[in-house]
Amino acid sequence: MAKTLPTMILASVLAATGVAQAAPAAEGAVGVGVEAQINGNGGISLNYNTEKFHVGGFLGLEDPAGANNTVIGFGGRFYYHVHNKSATADFSVGGSVGLLSVPVNPGDNRATLMFIEPGIQIRAFIVPNVALSLSAGIVIGAADAGGVAFDGQLTGGAGIHYYFF
Repeated sequence: MAKTLPTMILASVLAATGVAQAAPAAEGAVGVGVEAQINGNGGISLNYNTEKFHVGGFLGLEDPAGANNTVIGFGGRFYYHVHNKSATADFSVGGSVGLLSVPVNPGDNRATLMFIEPGIQIRAFIVPNVALSLSAGIVIGAADAGGVAFDGQLTGGAGIHYYFF
């Protein structure tokens, strides 16, 4: 009983003070971080946040050992804030378009894969200028990428950004 009383007092004090509220990034804030499309294409990312929407892009590069095997990916995204009344999160509808240039076989042959991903995104601001994002939607393969997938896995479409304001 002697050990539970201090724990109960501490829990009561913490409950009474409440959880600190982190407001979403200010209008006109620029965020840097990393983000990936649902298909996994992603890289270093830049976002621009407004009250009504956020827009951004990413660039990824991988050059493993060997000749003619460089993988380059880049793309952009736009999400309109459907609901941003929360002090710590927003819910958006929009999507992204990404290109991925990959080697097909040894030599100079390359494939250009295009991914169009309409969907939703939830951003949670863990502090006023840091946002975690998760996306879900439909993956449409175009150009050298074919097929369609309806996917909501947490393995893709995630990101984190630090906003400067």
